[in-house]
Amino acid sequence: MPADLPLDAYSQIVSGVAAELTPKVASLRVPAAGGRGRGGESLGSAVVFTGDGFLLTNAHVVGRSQGGTALFADGTSASFSVVGADPLSDLAVVRAAGSTPPPAELGEADQLVVGQLVVAVGSPLGLAGSVTAGVVSAVGRSLPTRSGAAARLVEDVIQTDAALNPGNSGGALADAHSRVVGINTAVAGIGLGLAVPVNATTRRIISALMQHGRVRRAYLGLVSAPAPLPLPLQERFGRASGLRVVEVVAGGPADRAGLRTGDLLVSAAGQPVQKAQDLQRLMFDDAIGRPLAITVMRNGALVDVIAQPSELVAA
Repeated sequence: MPADLPLDAYSQIVSGVAAELTPKVASLRVPAAGGRGRGGESLGSAVVFTGDGFLLTNAHVVGRSQGGTALFADGTSASFSVVGADPLSDLAVVRAAGSTPPPAELGEADQLVVGQLVVAVGSPLGLAGSVTAGVVSAVGRSLPTRSGAAARLVEDVIQTDAALNPGNSGGALADAHSRVVGINTAVAGIGLGLAVPVNATTRRIISALMQHGRVRRAYLGLVSAPAPLPLPLQERFGRASGLRVVEVVAGGPADRAGLRTGDLLVSAAGQPVQKAQDLQRLMFDDAIGRPLAITVMRNGALVDVIAQPSELVAA
């Protein structure tokens, strides 16, 4: 293409996102206590998301470290301290001691569609300011995470074919308007990357980390999976699915409330439940120790039970 012709539309979008976000995505160098890495350091990325020095990254990037160094694309650097980390969502908030670039705008991952253009900005292999582009390959994926003995699925994870490499973790996944819709978290395989979505649930996690340094979660003690509702209930409630209880933890809140394996959850706290995230978004600190009304279908009949979630304590 002749040099005097403008960039094609695709290139204009990607280069525009790169110009907007590259200054706002830092390369993190975390001491060895934070995880494995070359030269005694763990490498990752982080996104500036407030005007007073808060950056968003992955919990696995900071690990157990209390701080490290953030390097920006303009050559400046600042030490940072870890404000809080939540391994069960693989999100962490850190705060830079010095000045930082203006914050990136956080978007809404729940509005993404398969095939939509996304741009990844991060520091793969410690190479700051690296940009790759691709599409949303799938939405609604689940990413298993673990903290001690507590296991959890991060729901609605974004799958993308934008190239991700070690060091991209904690960096930005952005839409065509430079809004950060995900935090890149894993390389799932050749041509497959995953990102934790930025949505109402993760915003709540981020807020808790900023205010309290940790996330308090409620615990029901059950494992569920999406399952179709019987046709009469589909017509009654105007939706096709609920959550089938596949396991109830003995002695847990769900067990004490009388929930059973095979029950089909229809609603909780008066809200419809169709996927695990619908239940998990209720499991925050304000649900701990409080009655939670749950409606299930059992043996062809609707049954109401009252559970009292306890606090999830990681081992």
